[in-house]
Amino acid sequence: MSKDLFQSPDYFAVDGLLTEEHLLIRDTVRQWVKKEISPIIEDYCQRAAFPSQILKGLGDLGCFGPTVPQEYGGGGMDHIAYGLMMQELERGDSGIRSTASVQGSLVMYPIFTFGSEAQKRKYLPKLATGEWMGCFGLTEPDHGSNPADMITNFKEDGDHVILNGAKMWISNAPFAQIAVVWAKDEEGVIRGIIVERGMEGFTTPETKGKWSLRASATGELVFDNVRVPKENILPGVKGLKGPLSCLSSARYGIAWGVIGAAMDCYDTALRYSKERTQFGRPIGGFQLTQKKLAEMITEITKAQLLNWRLGVLKNEGKATPAQISMAKRNSCEVATKIARDARSILGGMGITGEFPVMRHMMNLESVLTYEGTHEIHLLITGMDVTGMDAFK
Repeated sequence: MSKDLFQSPDYFAVDGLLTEEHLLIRDTVRQWVKKEISPIIEDYCQRAAFPSQILKGLGDLGCFGPTVPQEYGGGGMDHIAYGLMMQELERGDSGIRSTASVQGSLVMYPIFTFGSEAQKRKYLPKLATGEWMGCFGLTEPDHGSNPADMITNFKEDGDHVILNGAKMWISNAPFAQIAVVWAKDEEGVIRGIIVERGMEGFTTPETKGKWSLRASATGELVFDNVRVPKENILPGVKGLKGPLSCLSSARYGIAWGVIGAAMDCYDTALRYSKERTQFGRPIGGFQLTQKKLAEMITEITKAQLLNWRLGVLKNEGKATPAQISMAKRNSCEVATKIARDARSILGGMGITGEFPVMRHMMNLESVLTYEGTHEIHLLITGMDVTGMDAFK
């Protein structure tokens, strides 16, 4: 890939809404991405390999569990800082942001929020540094948008439980040391349980042949009579509220993250439009090109403001799951269109690895679907405004 010349668009001076600490955190992650991710990411995507050497750097930056209190190894940062970190990581690549999102929002968050003190002390510090990596097991082969019908379950066996079932489309699964798994107990109540690599009967086959998130390691979680100590069950939550609250945290990070990808596509297309000459002038001077660029920066700006306001509400403890859902859906929708329009401005060069646009475009197709599909998020908003449940 050509040199990373990224300059962040800020058409409505949104930086003025951020604190000096926010700007420092964002710029630190941005420089790390330019130095550590941009030079290697194209090669890893082409080979469909995960750059495991970056895990220590992500831990050192504080990208794993940045909102977790410092006493447990986290960064003790606010939610806007977390959003900005995800924005900058996804500006590099959605797969890299996914790795951090899963670790912070789907593994560390439930252990911190629903775990026992012993669980917090045992797992969180090692997860925060990246010494241990985790994954999140909710989606099953036959149960995606409807997790309530999951069949993964466990039965009592003295001071252990016996876990059976399977999860799929699990980011980080192939290399994770632990998995936060959601399964039904003997009463059919959904519980969270921490499964550790090395427990007999627990395997994590890797998912091959992806055309999207190729630099992210994806796999399955298979449980064949896995004996798990009862002390690994998360005591603080029962029912779907547990995994859904984790998803709200992750969806919030995605809302910020995909706008990073959109910014990269816009910035690339804008620069190219000024340099590429056809019919004796730069293509940026043609009306149809300007229309695309104007629409891109407009949607990026609207999403920046929506995300910032959501971050303020989250810091105040007022953000609702439906508000987070709207932001996730909006950001994914506009980022996907921006990637496609940027590709068209680049013409044939847009499909090559010389530029990041096609990689972002393929990645965003996954992000549009995971953590709640576009259609499910539309129905969440619909239910919120009408009071009527279209899921039943």
